Amino acid sequence: MQKKYTSAKKAADHTLSQEKIIDLLLEKARAGKVVVRLKGGDPFVFGRGGEESRALHDAGIPFEIIPGVTSAIGAAAYAGIPVTDRTAASSFAVVTGHEDPTKKESSIRWDKLATAVDTLVFLMGVHNLPLITKELMAHGRRADTPAALVRWGTKPIQETLVATVGDIAQKAAEQGFKAPAIFVVGDVVSLRPSMQWFDTKPLFGLRIAVTRTHAQAPALTRQLEDLGASCIEVPTIRIERPSDNYAALDTAIDKISAYDWLIFTSTNGVDAFFRRLSKKNLDSRALGRAKLAAIGSATAEALLTHGLTADVVPRAYCAEGLFEALSPHLRGGEKILIPRAKEARSFLPDTLRRHGASVDICEAYQTVGAEENKERLKKLLTDGKIDVVTVTSSSAVRHFLELTKDAGTALDDLTFACIGPITAQTCREQGLTHILTASTYTTKGLTDCIKDWRLEKR
Repeated sequence: MQKKYTSAKKAADHTLSQEKIIDLLLEKARAGKVVVRLKGGDPFVFGRGGEESRALHDAGIPFEIIPGVTSAIGAAAYAGIPVTDRTAASSFAVVTGHEDPTKKESSIRWDKLATAVDTLVFLMGVHNLPLITKELMAHGRRADTPAALVRWGTKPIQETLVATVGDIAQKAAEQGFKAPAIFVVGDVVSLRPSMQWFDTKPLFGLRIAVTRTHAQAPALTRQLEDLGASCIEVPTIRIERPSDNYAALDTAIDKISAYDWLIFTSTNGVDAFFRRLSKKNLDSRALGRAKLAAIGSATAEALLTHGLTADVVPRAYCAEGLFEALSPHLRGGEKILIPRAKEARSFLPDTLRRHGASVDICEAYQTVGAEENKERLKKLLTDGKIDVVTVTSSSAVRHFLELTKDAGTALDDLTFACIGPITAQTCREQGLTHILTASTYTTKGLTDCIKDWRLEKR
């Protein structure tokens, strides 16, 4: 199978010149690679796709072109500005705001362009904004024409500045508005208040650190980003095999038919248990008569992936809630297996034993600090790029604080969003003060908690 080779560059960060990029495309293609030239927007809207495709053609190298969505349309749409509208604009033009510096004179016909179409969109024009607006007004565009700058369009850090052709250059300078941005001119800008949708999301602009493991983080990230948050996945814990190398869990599995109940307190426990079961060439049939309890809906769903339905799922997703839900099913003398993390609260096994059950606790996995993320996390904090930290377990809290112990005062203004009261209590015990606690102990409950807090702050 041929390897793919991707070439890309960022605005104002050109590690390779255009000429060297073309040379690289040719070199890798001639070496038999499948080359992907990835561009932002559309390759033929000031993307220099024409130069690259001509070079490939002249070299006799076959290529395909996949059109993209130009920022002239995409970024404007994310700002709630249509480039055309039946009530405001029947035509539009896309213009470069930064012509080839080697040209002797501008090829833009300002006398024709200024009033030729209803909507004008300039790309890469922030630096030349005073000149652009001057030329537009000098050639007939009214100074009170609505205008807008959209920076980092389509991203959670998007910024929009609305003004007029006459004053937008001054306002941009006063606010330190910088590239990359598009510049939109026309009556369509006045439609923004009725068409805003992206930057009005409840969590828009909020920078949230998701500290769950790499496997678990995406589900929470998706929920938060759907509400407009800018999420940074930076796990503070890593799941590893148990310290006894599965000795206790293997022993329990060897006598699995003796248990009346299997209690799972996390999806990690479910995953570890069934991986080990499979290692012994067994499947869910080996559980025999044992009934199943799951601490929450996510854990119950993990059991469903193995064709098993939990007999007990508490309303309150914590050890106290699980015992309350289990107690009507217990008569005394039950043999119970709890495969769980190395470090966990003793409440559930202790309480079950006081009620006459025989409880085996097996270390199914252990959580360790994600030391590989220490420097990255510290930099994010010291650069002030995090507003909220989500924590979904007490171990995540402790490892977060261990990884950031050298961050100084960077933690002082952080808000910690906790999945439930036990995690929140750990935050308080560690001296943290800005704490949110979800009333429903799920990722959706955590997301709703952050949303309600943000709306209340506004």
